[in-house]
Amino acid sequence: MSVPQVSRGGAGDGTAPGASPGARRTPTRRRLFDAAVTLIAEQGFSATTVDEIADRAGVAKGTVYYNFASKNVLYEELLRDGIDLLADSLRRAADSATARGGTRIDALDAMIRAGLDFIACSPALIQLYVAELWRTNRTWRATLTSVRGRAQSVVEAVLREAVEAGELSGELDIPLTASALLGMVLVAALDWQSFQPDRSVEEVHAALSRLLQGRVGGGGQAPPA
Repeated sequence: MSVPQVSRGGAGDGTAPGASPGARRTPTRRRLFDAAVTLIAEQGFSATTVDEIADRAGVAKGTVYYNFASKNVLYEELLRDGIDLLADSLRRAADSATARGGTRIDALDAMIRAGLDFIACSPALIQLYVAELWRTNRTWRATLTSVRGRAQSVVEAVLREAVEAGELSGELDIPLTASALLGMVLVAALDWQSFQPDRSVEEVHAALSRLLQGRVGGGGQAPPA
């Protein structure tokens, strides 16, 4: 499973100070992220060793430490980059919907589909992310809170635009609604992947669209799948 990277850098995230943005997108780092997310999803963070990550990635153990200061840093960066990528996917979907002349409700619906597509391609990453939301004693909690906020802020921005355009009520609780929509997609997608894998993404999207239209949009018809 491929988890593309979003550029960051600096000593605080385990990369060398002044490292170029492209340094975090190298094939070696990609393999390390892919190996780590798969192994940790299979057997847990504590049970996964650096040796196993290196072996799964097909690199020497020293290569892991060359790219990341520790296993903790690797995992923190994995979560950061994965959820950043999800946020970017949601934003692009919303922008594309409005650029085609759609409403903000259409943009929210496009974000639902983008989220489902992302999770279908990266189920292990989202599984880890959802699991980490319930843990408060991790060293990377601050990073997780930050990236969660970024993903949620993308949804909040579209909801706020919808209120300003008169498409949604001014009484809407934007932060809570954004959290509910994002959570709906994450949990429904994981349930789909785990317990209803025979369903197509179109079916799942149609069901969530009906919820969006009925509960947020206030309409009685779901957009075509």
